[in-house]
Amino acid sequence: MNSRTLKIALAVSVGLNLFALGGGAAYLIGRDRIERRLDDQRQPGRDKPLREVLEKLEPETRDRVHMALRASALSARPDFEAARAARREAMAAAGAPTLDTARIDVLLAQSRAAEMRGRARLEAGAVAILATLDPEERKALAPLLQRRSDARRGQARQAGEGRPTAEGARP
Repeated sequence: MNSRTLKIALAVSVGLNLFALGGGAAYLIGRDRIERRLDDQRQPGRDKPLREVLEKLEPETRDRVHMALRASALSARPDFEAARAARREAMAAAGAPTLDTARIDVLLAQSRAAEMRGRARLEAGAVAILATLDPEERKALAPLLQRRSDARRGQARQAGEGRPTAEGARP
């Protein structure tokens, strides 16, 4: 190899390294901005798991609330299972050789209705539990009224996992 070829190879190598360095810096800056924006959008107390919310209570109150929440979740479980089953059936119908849009629409409506029934049971149970507590405890447990799916998405983002589960039962 002559010196001209070496100079060209060196220039190409430096150019590629600068390009890679610039791409890496752009990635890190963009990721930092996105994370900062997500942190700004989060509301205080929305990402706390149930375990952390319950830790603020006295042990006997914590046990009573945990058992009541578990019972509420178990009572809502059939509704959420029906919602998932209807959604799976709708997905199967959508993948069938002949598309039956009316059937898919009915299945999706059934899924939404079952999910809303389950959510209503969970929320009614949470309100019933809150009614038995003093104002300080109610304030600590107010995040129970948030949508659980929002909390799961926040936990999944933090943990880097697919589907974290709530304490007790999965709605």
